Amino acid sequence: MMSDTSGTQPVRALLPVTGPRPKGVWARLMRRKLALFGLGLIVAVVAGAILAPWLTPYDPNEQRFEGLTLTGAPLPPNADFLLGTDLLGRDLLTRILYGARTSLIIGVVANGIALVIGTVIGVTAGYFRGFYGAVLMRFTDLMMAFPALLLAICLAAIFQPSLWIVAMVIAIVNWVQTARVLYTETTSLAEREFIAAEKTLGAGHARILIRHILPHLVPTIIVWGTLGISTTVLLEATLSFLGIGVQPPTPSWGNIIFENQTYFQAAPWLVFFPGAAILILALSFNLLGDALRDVLDPTQRGRD
Repeated sequence: MMSDTSGTQPVRALLPVTGPRPKGVWARLMRRKLALFGLGLIVAVVAGAILAPWLTPYDPNEQRFEGLTLTGAPLPPNADFLLGTDLLGRDLLTRILYGARTSLIIGVVANGIALVIGTVIGVTAGYFRGFYGAVLMRFTDLMMAFPALLLAICLAAIFQPSLWIVAMVIAIVNWVQTARVLYTETTSLAEREFIAAEKTLGAGHARILIRHILPHLVPTIIVWGTLGISTTVLLEATLSFLGIGVQPPTPSWGNIIFENQTYFQAAPWLVFFPGAAILILALSFNLLGDALRDVLDPTQRGRD
């Protein structure tokens, strides 16, 4: 006599995969040398910005008499001024360290606001679709049609330039890429079986979005948030170089280059060092963002 064992087998629910565990992500990230190199550069820049008052004895806006030659020219790098001085006799290293604060604040704030705007618009349009989704995505397409730099220049020229105004301007022009990517992913997720099951069980839109849609989008948001900081830093430096970003005497890597561009041939360190700082910070976030994209991508698991 054969016994019926079909009812005794445990039934496993088909639950959606929520992504790699934090410990696994960190372990895989630590095995990538370029990621560690980028993370090390970021830590060094952040530490320099925070510890600037203790790393240098000078004030970033102090015009020192001994910081100029007898003919009024800036000094090259020496024992007293490690990176030389600018055309007003101010210590260049001090201004670069304090300028890192400006770049990091704008990078984090502007990119954070852009992520929030892009996430809200992209997820809302991708989940509800229909008329509301079409309106939101056509608005996104309209924003993408404007050159980002030209739009930022127009907005910065309208408002009185300051650190926070520049952050808001950059956020306004940088959210569209995030919205487009999250719209595509949300549209795909909204058609999955577990979302249909939740709707059948009577779950509301807010529960589905918060408990089931957003957790799947966290890796994408993290990657775009990391990569977006480098774009934000470059855009802020460009606006400041054009004279419509952070205004002097507040130090910014872009306005340091702008103020000293006339001494490019006579004192090339005035352009080289702040330019190198911009390159290092942008490169470090790009390296970290690329590594996070590979680590958080489920299709890449098992290849490390």
